[in-house]
Amino acid sequence: MAVSKKKSLVGLDIGSHCIKLVEIEHTKHGRVLRNFGVAATPPNAIVEGSVKDVEAVSAAIKSLFRNLKVRNSNVAVSLSGYSVIAKKIALDRMEESQIEKAIQGEAEKYIPYDISEVNLDFARVKSKSEAEEVTEEEGGSAAPEGMEMMLVAAKREIIDEYVELVRAADLNPGVLDVDIFALQNAVEISWEGSEECFAIVNLGAKELEINAISGGVSTFSRDSSYGGAQITEAIMSEFGIDFQEAEKLKLGGIELAEKKRERLEKIVTRTVSAWVGEIKRALDFVASTHADAAIEKIIVSGGSSRIPGFQKYLEMETRISVEALNPFKSLVIDSKRVDPDYLNYMAPQAGVAVGLALRYIDDK
Repeated sequence: MAVSKKKSLVGLDIGSHCIKLVEIEHTKHGRVLRNFGVAATPPNAIVEGSVKDVEAVSAAIKSLFRNLKVRNSNVAVSLSGYSVIAKKIALDRMEESQIEKAIQGEAEKYIPYDISEVNLDFARVKSKSEAEEVTEEEGGSAAPEGMEMMLVAAKREIIDEYVELVRAADLNPGVLDVDIFALQNAVEISWEGSEECFAIVNLGAKELEINAISGGVSTFSRDSSYGGAQITEAIMSEFGIDFQEAEKLKLGGIELAEKKRERLEKIVTRTVSAWVGEIKRALDFVASTHADAAIEKIIVSGGSSRIPGFQKYLEMETRISVEALNPFKSLVIDSKRVDPDYLNYMAPQAGVAVGLALRYIDDK
């Protein structure tokens, strides 16, 4: 679908380790990638999804926009972590005018914060029973009595932090999304099997996000404090080196003697095993509570999903096929503007930013 330039948004994924920017032009000939870039997030400026240093992060964002010569100042950003809750809930069938009040009452059951501290949003989910409703009504059977809603709640103070950050970078907040939904958007345009039952596992520097999807709808999501920073910190402790050296060691940028290499492999193996254990527990829970929606594929994304052995071990332990997300796959790429090899290398980290860039002003 073509989107006017006035309504288009720049996708800005503000992570604890780096900031990713994606600019897509929505044309009648397809989605054209106009810009992609990455900047380092200042150390400890974003912690568990909360903005701790507005000045430092806004300066990094300004520099990224300037270096990429991005003129559009309207952006879509997303939230993640414990301050955001996404939950599918069931309600009795009721009039549209009654839904908001009912949602307020139901939300208190699932939100561990005072309801006055959060912003609520919700959307109607078309369940399987509703999808069959037309056929049943034609056959004279009664329509289903209930309906399903996707409830999203975010702490107001976190929303205010991100709005303040965007404005401090001289930008306009057009859409405030949630990481797991942005990633789902990216998967849906880049993977042919997106109508199947699948799980998205997003593994960043300090956060592991798991989202199980059936029929295009999230059925389960969980955030955990796992990520590539665990390996970096363990390397720093084990070898007595600083952060920069530890990152190089983790990414294979330093040659090691055999004994040191064995010590490094133990750190990676131990950490990857913990990640896979957490993912497996989540997927086992999904299997026990949604027996009719067996996960057929795991799509992995995030910079830490490239850690050697992770994808293979995850596939072996879950016995589910694992595939790396390439959110650029369905986009039109101008090789004169963006290096295709660089895009392929960065693809696992770009999912959220691509999903955000697919949004537009007034998009619901």
